[in-house]
Parts: sequence; structure tokens; C-alpha cells
Amino acid sequence: MTRVLYPGSFDPVTKGHMNIINQAGVLFDEVIVAVMQNPLKKSYFFTLEERIEILKEIYRKLDNIRIILGSGASVDIALENDCKSIIRGLRSLSDYDYEVQLQQINKDISNNRVNTICLFADRDYQFISSSMVKEVFNLGKDISTYVDPVVNERMKQKKMLLDK
Repeated sequence: MTRVLYPGSFDPVTKGHMNIINQAGVLFDEVIVAVMQNPLKKSYFFTLEERIEILKEIYRKLDNIRIILGSGASVDIALENDCKSIIRGLRSLSDYDYEVQLQQINKDISNNRVNTICLFADRDYQFISSSMVKEVFNLGKDISTYVDPVVNERMKQKKMLLDK
């Protein structure tokens, strides 16, 4: 069985993330989506638990997509889950520059046991980022073009709770 890890903060998961997950789901027997906390980010819209719950709801009907909580180094999570590769999504040239550096570090710290595979987001999703979605949402604009209906509804519900 070929298994691959797709780590990320997914706050929120966008149609761009989903595009990468779906592409990987066709290429590999199992895609393990690791929802992680990025120590460089100061705040999150959704908690880790909420992000995991949302992804599980979106992918509940697909047997080859598994959602887990990830903590620590992505390469360690990959090795713990018998993944020989980590999936990364590319949108632009600036993503590429960052990913080249990251893949070499991951290869080094895994003693060449984990490779990085970059998948390009389809054209319709190349400009979408979680930060952009949150910014548009906080401006009171429609985000349904950028996120799954589950995410859209959950963001509206959470905003109503926070506004009370």
C-alpha cells in the first residue's frame, strides 16, 4: 500500500487544499492529512479539534483519506505512519522557492527516508490561501467560491458565536 502524508494547518481548509488532497487520493492508496499547529502563526480561526472535525466531515465518504492530529516534525509523522513521501501543494513561484528549501531539510532530518512530492493546484485554485479566505470573510464578503459548503457554514456559525 502506498501511503502519503499531507501536513498543514488547514485554517480553514480551502478548495485549493481539497484539490491537492483529491489529486493525491487518485495517485496513492491512502492520503493521511495531518492537521497541525504552525508555531509561527499567532492565532487561528478554528481550533485543532474543529479543523479535524471539518475535514472528517468533508471526507467521511472517502475510504482512502484519513485525517489525523499531527504534532512535531512532518517527517516524523510520515515515518510513524509508514509514509515514504510528503505531499506539498504549489500555487506560485514563491511557493516553489520555499518548498525546495523545505524538501531538502526534510530529506536531511529523515536520513533520506522521506521524499517530498509537489502537486500543482488546478488553475481555479492557484490564488486561494487560508489567509486570503479569512481576510475576505472578515470583510463580510462571500467565500463560497473558495471553500467547501461545510467550511462556509462552520465559519458563519463560529462568527455568530464570537460576535455574541
